[in-house]
Amino acid sequence: MTMDIIKNSDVPEMLDALLELRDGEWWDRFYGDRERGVPFFRNIPDASLAALCRSGRVPLGAALDVGCGNGRNTLFLAKQGFDATGIDISAEAIRWAQASAAELPVPPRFLCLPLSDLRAAPGSFTLINDSGCLHHIKPHRRPDYLARLAELLRPDGYLHLTCFNEEGGANITDLDVYRLCSMKGGLGFSEEKLRAVLSPWFEVVSLATMEEQTGTDYFSQPYLWTALLQKRPTSQP
Repeated sequence: MTMDIIKNSDVPEMLDALLELRDGEWWDRFYGDRERGVPFFRNIPDASLAALCRSGRVPLGAALDVGCGNGRNTLFLAKQGFDATGIDISAEAIRWAQASAAELPVPPRFLCLPLSDLRAAPGSFTLINDSGCLHHIKPHRRPDYLARLAELLRPDGYLHLTCFNEEGGANITDLDVYRLCSMKGGLGFSEEKLRAVLSPWFEVVSLATMEEQTGTDYFSQPYLWTALLQKRPTSQP
């Protein structure tokens, strides 16, 4: 990386270098111990995703699970009849997901790569699921990330999102991220901020705090937002 700004692309790369590196190797270490007491290590889907599928609002078709981790939501979507693909930058997570999918009659696809490297045509997906990625996206990379999600969706496609609220993540501004040179483990969004960052690309169908459900076969935690979003007819910032 250059230490000087020569061209526009040097700016985001320099900002990347200010912040802690959570690359594939970092997440490999995270997923390496499958016995850790991490709530989302259980092979259960998000409660809100399950409710969405029960509602029948989203027609069956191609679905993309971004940052799929151990594949719990991807596997659920495949079982519901979606042509499901899960992607993650952690090879360890993808190996876990593939092992869990081995016995399914029609297993989903799992790919170890970032969203930016996914080879898929615009409008490829009816549904995209982001369960825990957005709050780890660096603020200067966030517009490109959301624009890519919108590009991959069909004109009437949906994004199902779960991310930290202010209780679950760091309650700091985007400017603070660069002042502190840290994402503090993941950003917490206020409702106002979340609506603002999503609005150039998506219309908010529903947005609520997850209601914790104990003793069920669904993942649900009160420190998360859950949102259903629909691609805007003209998804431009």
